[in-house]
Amino acid sequence: MNISIPQALDRQCFRYPSMLVDAITEYDAGRRLVAVKNVTVNEEFFQGHFPGAPLMPAVLMLESLTQMATILLLQREDGLANARVYLRGVNDAKFRKQVVPGDRLRLEITLGKRRASLALAQATAFLGDQVVAECELLLGVIPDQTEIDPTASVHASAQIGAGTTIGARALVGPRVRIGANCSIGASAIVDGWTEIGDGTQVFPFSSIGLIPQDLKFRGEETRLVIGKRNIFREFVTIHRGTRGGGGVTKIGDRNVFMAYVHVAHDCQVGNDTIFGNMATLGGHVSVEDFANVSAGSGVHQFCRVGRHAFIGGYSVITKDALPYARTVGSRPARIFGTNSIGLMRRGFSADVIGKLKRTFRYLLQSKLNTTGALQQIQRDRSLSCKEVDYLVEFIRTSQRGVILRRAMRRAEEVLADE
Repeated sequence: MNISIPQALDRQCFRYPSMLVDAITEYDAGRRLVAVKNVTVNEEFFQGHFPGAPLMPAVLMLESLTQMATILLLQREDGLANARVYLRGVNDAKFRKQVVPGDRLRLEITLGKRRASLALAQATAFLGDQVVAECELLLGVIPDQTEIDPTASVHASAQIGAGTTIGARALVGPRVRIGANCSIGASAIVDGWTEIGDGTQVFPFSSIGLIPQDLKFRGEETRLVIGKRNIFREFVTIHRGTRGGGGVTKIGDRNVFMAYVHVAHDCQVGNDTIFGNMATLGGHVSVEDFANVSAGSGVHQFCRVGRHAFIGGYSVITKDALPYARTVGSRPARIFGTNSIGLMRRGFSADVIGKLKRTFRYLLQSKLNTTGALQQIQRDRSLSCKEVDYLVEFIRTSQRGVILRRAMRRAEEVLADE
């Protein structure tokens, strides 16, 4: 029987993240297992145990025996599917000889009494015919809450967190890491060097982590990093990065991507954003915290969408969209005042909202150019607050320029609803 040691040990809840077994030499299903561990001078634990006189720590000998007992227990014919194993106790441990670099340990495990949730195993480590360590291991077995549909294709090397569910005909690639309590919907695809944080929901037919639509891409190792508690609705597509763009597409926490949203390569999305149906981000776009990009809107590559910005439906953003503003339209997009409703919902005080409104009057309605307006804003002490400072810095650091066209109506009408 072919046993994958790394795959089996992924179901052991051990603290030290290393495999301490090299090969299995004998196997009697559900009864006995023999394995070997080649102790080399390159082992990390020798660096501190001890300098000048390297010894294998006794606790790691116990760990190697526990790892083999885990494999034997999980491979039982009557074993629980998707079970996980804990070491609950060690009885009558005896260590009879030091283990040093160059030794070859033979590990023998024999299962004893067992119940659904507990099992005893007799464990012995040998050097040649000499016993160097022996003990009785008490192992706890618990069912894993992870649920993978039988029709799903999940690569053995993929890392799936506890409590995660994977639906029918979903595909999860070999380099994917999915956190705890996630949901991967039916026929969804998660591939590439992709990390997904805890509590994230991927709905059916979404495509997460595939290669970018960049003709310069040549298959290099690039990544997609997704934070916690995000929602990706049906047919959402999120592409990983490119070497020329930094190599990483990154999405923060608690974002909502409605159906058919597309996020291209090397985008950087903050936290608590909302993307309406069919919203599209070109490559290298940055969307900051609490921004709202409405349905059908497109953001041109290399543009930025500022914090708490609101982009109206079916807008086309070809320059940086200002924070705290309502930007709407396509020929070209224009500013329809402060995003007052969004700011009130986020708990901004009336005083701060008032300062932002007066700041936008300088930018949109005065006869000053942008440089003069920014200087006047900074001279006006009544506008002093961190939100106004951020808005000024956003404009000054823009590489593509910012959208500063006001709506095509009289200034009194622009401000009437503010």
